[in-house]
Amino acid sequence: MNRPAQHPSTLWPRTAMILALAAALAGCASLEPDYARPAAPVPSGWTQQVDGKTVVGTTGKVGQAASEVEADQLGWRQFFLDPRLQKVIAAALENNRDLRVAALNIEKARAQYRITDADRYPSISATGSGTASRTPAELSSTGRATVSHQQSVTVGMSAYELDFFGRLKNLSDAALETYQYQVETRRSTHISLVAEVATAWLTLASDRDLLRLAQDTYASQSRTYELNRRSHDIGTVSGVDLASLEATVESARADVASYTSQVAQDINALRLLVGADVDAALLPTGLPETASVLPATPAGLPSQVLLRRPDVLAAEHTLKSANADIGAARAAFFPSITLTADGGTASRTLGGLFKPGSGSWSFVPSINLPIFNAGSLRASLDSAKITRDIDVANYEKAIQTAFSEVADALAVRATLDQRLDAQGKATAASEKAFRLSEARYKNGIDSYLTTLVAQRTLYSAQQTLISLRLTEQSNRITLYKVLGGGWNEQTAQPVAATQKSPS
Repeated sequence: MNRPAQHPSTLWPRTAMILALAAALAGCASLEPDYARPAAPVPSGWTQQVDGKTVVGTTGKVGQAASEVEADQLGWRQFFLDPRLQKVIAAALENNRDLRVAALNIEKARAQYRITDADRYPSISATGSGTASRTPAELSSTGRATVSHQQSVTVGMSAYELDFFGRLKNLSDAALETYQYQVETRRSTHISLVAEVATAWLTLASDRDLLRLAQDTYASQSRTYELNRRSHDIGTVSGVDLASLEATVESARADVASYTSQVAQDINALRLLVGADVDAALLPTGLPETASVLPATPAGLPSQVLLRRPDVLAAEHTLKSANADIGAARAAFFPSITLTADGGTASRTLGGLFKPGSGSWSFVPSINLPIFNAGSLRASLDSAKITRDIDVANYEKAIQTAFSEVADALAVRATLDQRLDAQGKATAASEKAFRLSEARYKNGIDSYLTTLVAQRTLYSAQQTLISLRLTEQSNRITLYKVLGGGWNEQTAQPVAATQKSPS
């Protein structure tokens, strides 16, 4: 029996109810395994030797800002004290191409998450169409040529999958974790860039100190050589002494050329990191006594600190994404139900589209039940589980690497003060020995060879002291970086790690 035609106004509520019911049924269950963060496979504390004693963890406190907060809570403007260095770092954060790519990768991951998440919801579209056809007389039932017209307007959805077993939800969660991974990667890139720029800036400062030392040594030895050459001409200085002095002069000249080249390379490296030219007024003339504070190192469990590092968080987000993929792979074993529905109005004429009796609708549910696929679904699930196990290993390796980096930085830190003190005293002693040997030579007690040996020893001690001062400054930066510092800054706030709606 034919049912009476329905007016379009009665179709829209029914269509809306169908769509609402479909959306409500979606995501009724999830087959994703319960996530449990793997235990940190590292010792419970950093053990090191300080003054011959074994200690677990340390708390270095040099500078009020560092002693008040831990490294990962200390903004880089609070850590780096030199205003020139602050401006160079700010320029790098604005212009560096690696950081720009990391930020764009976040936007790309955000868009991909929105695409994946959109599959969980019905896609509604409206269509309007009109057709006209002519039937020749010999094919017409009336024996006359006829022309027919049809107009229609419909609103509906196509192939909407009811997510009973959470497959689409799991895929959306995996895409979200990928997005969060990119967020943490950008944070890690930010921290690394700050540390690299500061290290490059201080390296330039150190090499300029070494260049200045080489220039001063070359100038001093050149004057001494000229005086001794004249004395040699009148027979008061031996040829052996003059030749030894000339060798020292040429060695110093070679050092001047070497450090001149190194300074130029340092400037080029700094420009590359900054991503733009650097104002000469912002470049260091020499290594400052203290360009940064010394961050407080944790005395508690290292895992509580290391788990806040961006690279460790990124590895965990990768692990969570793999965990969600397992749920999607499990759901593929179960039936999938899709709905296609539309409702609208149709008529032979445009004027009759919205008249009573012109309503039309269609509802096409379909179900797909996997029966035989040659083991591909099982292989997909096995692959997802293996990927998860690989990501667990990578996550544990990230924690172990972080622990090792902190331990190495602390090991260097533990003896730096002693090394600096010893080298400073050794340099002072070498300078005293040089002055005494020079006085003995002038008084005719010793030959100039003794003075040359003392001068070379002093020169080497001064070079070592400059390099050691750079090591001390670089260790501060390394310790700050490996503890996750350098991100907490008003000029560059991260996307919250707990953000769940990047759309």
